[in-house]
Amino acid sequence: MAPVFSHGDLRLYLLNLLAEAPRHGYDIMQSLAERTGGTYTPSAGTIYPRLARLEEEGLVTKTTDGRKTVYEITDAGRAEVQARADQITGIEAGLADSVRLIADEVRTSVREAMRSLRADLAAAATEAPRAAPQSPPADDVRVASREQLQRAEAAIADFRGRVRAELRSHVARGGELTAGTVDALQSALDAAAATLAESLRR
Repeated sequence: MAPVFSHGDLRLYLLNLLAEAPRHGYDIMQSLAERTGGTYTPSAGTIYPRLARLEEEGLVTKTTDGRKTVYEITDAGRAEVQARADQITGIEAGLADSVRLIADEVRTSVREAMRSLRADLAAAATEAPRAAPQSPPADDVRVASREQLQRAEAAIADFRGRVRAELRSHVARGGELTAGTVDALQSALDAAAATLAESLRR
């Protein structure tokens, strides 16, 4: 994956964040992670040296607020942000593109998972009539069915957990979750349920 920030862009974007409001270091790192849709999660070793250089250049000041160090832009720093507003707009457009790419990946992942689930259910329905040439005793059938029910419930719970975690993580990173994506998910789940119901009736 190409670097999220080109040479010098991170420095300028830090100034832009501080032009919005004073921030402490952890807040800056969280803001960067959110605005890049999780594609870039900077370390303290990346952020604090750059903040120190901005302070040396007279573009940023820092004060201690309890256990936190709060950074604030100076008039000189604000002037640089204003003078380079076009470049900042370009940086933000690049970040928006990164978030859109992540959203596309989530939609593709969900569609592929739904297709795989439907295919597995259809295959199971096709193979079911061939499975047992003779009927086992009723008690054995009930025991085996309960075992398979537990397997099915575990598989459903695992699938639900994975999809839910993927969606929540995507939204938490600031990604867009469109109505179209949710509609596609709902349609795929409905189709999978219908395929299962049909296989159980055979």
